[in-house]
Amino acid sequence: MANASLPREMIPWFPSINYELCKGSKECLAFCPNNVLAWDEAGARTVVANPYNCTVGCSNCVRICPSQAITFPDMEELAATLKRLRSEMQQKPVVG
Repeated sequence: MANASLPREMIPWFPSINYELCKGSKECLAFCPNNVLAWDEAGARTVVANPYNCTVGCSNCVRICPSQAITFPDMEELAATLKRLRSEMQQKPVVG
C-alpha cells in the first residue's frame, strides 16, 4: 500500500496501545519482526519505540494481543491520506 516515492516518516501508520487494556503479556514484542515495539522497564509496559519501522498496511500484531489493546488507523483513512500525500508530492516543484 505504501508508495516508494513517499518518505516513510510521512505515512501515519503504526500501532497505538491502550494501556487500560494492556496486560503486559509481551506477545506483541515476540511477534513483531520489525522492532516497532519495546518493553519499558520503568513503566512496566510495551511501548511503540520505532513507529516508522512498522510495515505500512500490516496490523498482524492486533490479532496476537490477547487483551485487544493494540489498534491502528482506519484503512480507509490511510488510503485517503496516501492519496493526498501522493498528490502533494506530485505538485512540488523539482529542485536540482
